[in-house]
Amino acid sequence: MATQTSFDELLNTKQKKLAFFQNLILVAIADNYLDQKESDFLVDIGRRLNLTEEDTTPIAENLSLLSFIIPEEGLQKTMELQSLVMMVLQDGTVDKAEYNLCLEYARRIGYSKDTLDEFIDELRKVNPK
Repeated sequence: MATQTSFDELLNTKQKKLAFFQNLILVAIADNYLDQKESDFLVDIGRRLNLTEEDTTPIAENLSLLSFIIPEEGLQKTMELQSLVMMVLQDGTVDKAEYNLCLEYARRIGYSKDTLDEFIDELRKVNPK
């Protein structure tokens, strides 16, 4: 799992942090509902990334226009996929729309459906709801 240190090392620019945060929000709202656990997870990640409301407001105001931003670095891709899966698991249910977005992301970074399913299984064991 990604640690705070690896977050800081991988997401070492404001642009990378905002892109990562945007990807998380897209998965969080895929089912057209943001529950309290998902909201809390976003707030926690935003704090860890030192993002302000001013930083994230343009994302929230333009959700319908946004799509995934795929990072260039391999380790960052993997860390982001893990984080997206953690977002999906926040409410204890793997919603179909959220899953499909994670699958789209996984495929765009070169991972298979089986790899995504393994991530989900492993993260469920680490963070059972």
